[in-house]
Amino acid sequence: MKIPINSEQNLIDALASSLPNSSKNRIRKMLTEGRISVNGEIEHKAKRAIKQSDNVEILDKTVSKEITPPPIQKPKNLNIIFEDEDILLVEKPAGLLSVATNKMEPDTLHSRCVDYVKSKDPANWCYIVHRLDRETSGIMLLAFSKSSKEYLQEQFAERSVYRTYHALVEGHLPSNKGTEIEWLLEDKNLRVKKVTSKSKAAKEAITHWEVMKTNQETSLIRIMIDTGRRHQIRMAMKSLETPVVGDALHGAETDPLGRICLHASSLEFLHPRTDEPVRFETRVPFNAKS
Repeated sequence: MKIPINSEQNLIDALASSLPNSSKNRIRKMLTEGRISVNGEIEHKAKRAIKQSDNVEILDKTVSKEITPPPIQKPKNLNIIFEDEDILLVEKPAGLLSVATNKMEPDTLHSRCVDYVKSKDPANWCYIVHRLDRETSGIMLLAFSKSSKEYLQEQFAERSVYRTYHALVEGHLPSNKGTEIEWLLEDKNLRVKKVTSKSKAAKEAITHWEVMKTNQETSLIRIMIDTGRRHQIRMAMKSLETPVVGDALHGAETDPLGRICLHASSLEFLHPRTDEPVRFETRVPFNAKS
């Protein structure tokens, strides 16, 4: 599908004018999927300046896949979701530390990523941008330079990163959606407890949840967090008397999958090079069966 260009403007504005029924988020997704070409070449930058003589086309999904570079070779012990010259997104399995503690554990997600990038060039390195609890699986973001890491961490600190989790919890939530606001305190042994806002060193934890599916025993919920505290989601579900399945530490009585059923399912942030929003998702590895 060819897009008529009537004046000099940004690419995303031209696409939005020709696609009035598509949101700009949907158009940005088309850009990240490689479905927009300008003068015969795939274009990912939403703010690229275009002029009347430019040839802009929307490609079919099948066509865009054919001209997208082949996927990178993935190592056996690392599930790579996406990689470019600035960032690396991987899926952390449940039970694996994000990064080593003072005990210097040899096998962590970070060490696996470092081994991977060094296998391509011994001079390579990658930096942890954020962490997931050991028991949590899901998407994690790493950066290849200190400047990219710092820019991404600023976004996390400013609460501008859109993070989605899915959890399988015991029982039923009090309503279809809600927000749990707590104050948490983490001690030197990494134990977390619920305290009041006046407690010294207490940190606010804001957890939004929405029920996706339920059965008699469990509920599958989607969770959005404004803050990233250790055990934040697990503490929130404990307070709501619907502990995460498998989370015996916070009151769960069942463990059918041999793991805590909490998964970081998506991340959306501004790319450190282009400053354009990008979104990445992973499959949720559990469900509430009907």
